[in-house]
Amino acid sequence: MSDPVTGLILLVVLIAFLASGLWIALALAGVAAVALVFFSNAPVGLVMATTFWGHSHSWSLTALPLFILMGEILLRSRLSKDMFNGLAPWLGGVPGRLLHVNVLGCAIFAAVSGSSAATAATIGKMSIPELKSRGYPESLILGTLAGSATLGLLIPPSIILIVYGVATEQSIARLFVAIIIPGAMIVALFGAYVMIRAWMDPDLIPSSDVKYSLKEKLWEARGLIPVGLLITGVIGAIYSGLASPTDAAALGVVLSIVLALLSGSFGMREFFDAMMSTARTSCMIAFILLGAAFLAVAMGFTGLPRNLAAWIGQMELSPYLLLLVLTAFFIVLGLFLDGISVVVLTTSIIMPMVMQVGIDPIWFGIYLVLVVEMSQITPPVGFNLFVIQGLTGLDILRIARAAMPFFFLLLFAVLLITLFPQIVTYLPTAMNG
Repeated sequence: MSDPVTGLILLVVLIAFLASGLWIALALAGVAAVALVFFSNAPVGLVMATTFWGHSHSWSLTALPLFILMGEILLRSRLSKDMFNGLAPWLGGVPGRLLHVNVLGCAIFAAVSGSSAATAATIGKMSIPELKSRGYPESLILGTLAGSATLGLLIPPSIILIVYGVATEQSIARLFVAIIIPGAMIVALFGAYVMIRAWMDPDLIPSSDVKYSLKEKLWEARGLIPVGLLITGVIGAIYSGLASPTDAAALGVVLSIVLALLSGSFGMREFFDAMMSTARTSCMIAFILLGAAFLAVAMGFTGLPRNLAAWIGQMELSPYLLLLVLTAFFIVLGLFLDGISVVVLTTSIIMPMVMQVGIDPIWFGIYLVLVVEMSQITPPVGFNLFVIQGLTGLDILRIARAAMPFFFLLLFAVLLITLFPQIVTYLPTAMNG
């Protein structure tokens, strides 16, 4: 059976599982089992057991529940409300107003966590209830959160850039420098989209008749100090080399507890509620991760990603045509796999053809991360969609529709760095010079 037909069959099976109401993690694991039974000779039980065991204890993933707990503590104390109150006077005159908190908050937190899921969970815990209570439209709340949380993959410390650098033997430091301008560009694109939507439909955004003087703005901004100290402490610990992201996440939990207690709005009951909610969210994400890991391993056994990549290589395409085909290829793979799995399973086959047509491997790494970001907000395996679904209980297709404009903005960003590669290559070249 040809690889495209195999891929189509597995996609239909996955959609059928999800449509039946099966848990997402079980649907992913079920497709993996089908792939192993019908399209490989690997023993299903042994592969599943070793995959689940191997992926169930990872020190780097310990940061995820810690960052979620940090968000839960901020949510249950007065700190998150103070943050919004502190930002409101400054964003009152900006079209889109507090929706920019999702974009800027995700960008800042991405620099702390390096994880798209942690960014979506933490910022979402704070912003969704607050923005809903202020009357902002649900589609823009969910869309800005889902789209902006993809910055967790992009802005250093980016886990996926580290994986790419190791897999392709490229300088991780140069990759981190190369992503600075594209990352800022995407934040600007998201912010511009929110402003354009607000300009096109002024009734969409709740109005604010309150006018603040500079003195009043500065006084209200005091609510930003605790969260600013928290972010500075966590980011400073990582970039000063004093702590790993996991250690910094633990530091963030301690700092958030101290700041919440000092705010006078946090006690044992709120702490217990935060712990329980963190356990539920973390277990949901961990369960999905295990299902995704099993599917990734199963896809490796079927040889589907490798064979599709080799098939593309036989076409002998020009650089632009190759990038066009690879973009479609990675988006389709993103329907099945998480971003890191896409990188791990395909780089060994893709890189020779990329180098052959003269594409800069540093540039290609940034391009690849941008395309993989897009897969985070596309069903059926859009991981950010799953996280937001877990936070809100809404239908995943409803969340995906809200996130679709940000998918096209990321696609536009891919087009920009393709037409103007200097957006990516300028800083690494200057660093070497």
